[in-house]
Amino acid sequence: MTNQHANWSPYDNNGGSCVAIAGADYCVIAADTRLSTGYNILSRDYSKISQFIVFILALCLFVLIEDITKVSIVYRAEKCVMASSGFQADVQALKKVLEARHLECGLWATLLSSKTGETAIYQHQHNKQMSCPVMAQLLSNTLYYKRFFPYYAFNVLGGLDNEGKGCVFTYDAVGSYERVGYSSQGSGSTLIMPFLDNQLKSPSPLLLPVKDAVTPLSESEAVDLVKTVFASATERDIYTGDLLDIVIVNAHGMRHELSSLKE
Repeated sequence: MTNQHANWSPYDNNGGSCVAIAGADYCVIAADTRLSTGYNILSRDYSKISQFIVFILALCLFVLIEDITKVSIVYRAEKCVMASSGFQADVQALKKVLEARHLECGLWATLLSSKTGETAIYQHQHNKQMSCPVMAQLLSNTLYYKRFFPYYAFNVLGGLDNEGKGCVFTYDAVGSYERVGYSSQGSGSTLIMPFLDNQLKSPSPLLLPVKDAVTPLSESEAVDLVKTVFASATERDIYTGDLLDIVIVNAHGMRHELSSLKE
């Protein structure tokens, strides 16, 4: 009798594709909305783009009334967006860790006497939110910390740097990252990257003196290019499709677009 071994894995690959393009004063981050496993489609409107939003519960203790009032305060990272493919359960876990480290609740920690009260609170210390390069380093450290049982998440981080220029950071699963002018991750990346290489021709990072990696396209041209590459990838990759979720980051803030990939 043949011995049979259980073939179980803690990971899954939910497919999908992500793209980010950096310009002189903008960044375009896009992903499709199809969530799959194997040959099954689990959802057609699942967003793979994460904006770092933290909800803080401020506790007001009334000793005489013996009541607790919870006031919800929202903080948003205005110039930084992450798009992720891979195992979406790990992506959600990673997002929670990043949000917690981006802005920890000092008041909650103080009232409950937890150890997080001793943790450096970035926004409280610097009186500003994390810039995209700082968030990029934080994401790298978070992924590397879990390198022995890594998050099965392949991320592209995009936004604006301290000078207002567009920036894109691309990652592997264990935190190795690089600043580039454009990048793609996910099941359709092998189809999308040759297209972007042909259209954008980013300079090699090995050239000296170092050249700026931002693309020469205008914001509207970059958005049109993203729509074109996704339309092409959708025809060949069964895990990419349904809707295209686009976020444009510029000096005026964030703009969101949603378009169909079925046409």
